[in-house]
Amino acid sequence: MMNVVELRDFIRTNFTATAYRWERLPIYEVDSDGSDYGRYLAGEAEPTVARKQPWLDRLASERARGLYRHRVRLLHEPIHDYERYECEWAYVLNGRAGEDVRILRQGEHQLPSILVDHDYWLIDDTHPVRMHYAETGEFLGATLEPSMLDMYRSSRDAAWAMAEPFTDWWGRHPELARSRYGKVS
Repeated sequence: MMNVVELRDFIRTNFTATAYRWERLPIYEVDSDGSDYGRYLAGEAEPTVARKQPWLDRLASERARGLYRHRVRLLHEPIHDYERYECEWAYVLNGRAGEDVRILRQGEHQLPSILVDHDYWLIDDTHPVRMHYAETGEFLGATLEPSMLDMYRSSRDAAWAMAEPFTDWWGRHPELARSRYGKVS
């Protein structure tokens, strides 16, 4: 099983065209958030720029080099505070930097029956990587799953076809945004 550093290195090595991410948990307890989720819950106005900006620069650089990152985020009903945090402090900014994000929300969108029941990455349409999390959202590791390639592709295609572009979805839900960073421009 790959740890977070090995996973990062695997993606950087094998991501030469596309990187797709399927996210379905209501909350993630991951180091990459730094203290931002706690700050969000405490009512702070914006993410930690020193932590967030390098990631946004990376997304912009990848896009400028012709690399394409995209994801579908499954949101729950009711929406969890962490999901709202991701929308407001991640997806709005990530989209501006070049990542293509779409939303499927339980109770709002039709969920295809073919969706995979766990998180995964599909790198360059040939490298399926299953993400393993504890029930509380802590990252446990990742495994290459070549035997699941066709299933991951089918799930991705169905999710992408049914999901709504984040900017459109977020624009219809102004009640969820609370800061200037959460506003769609």
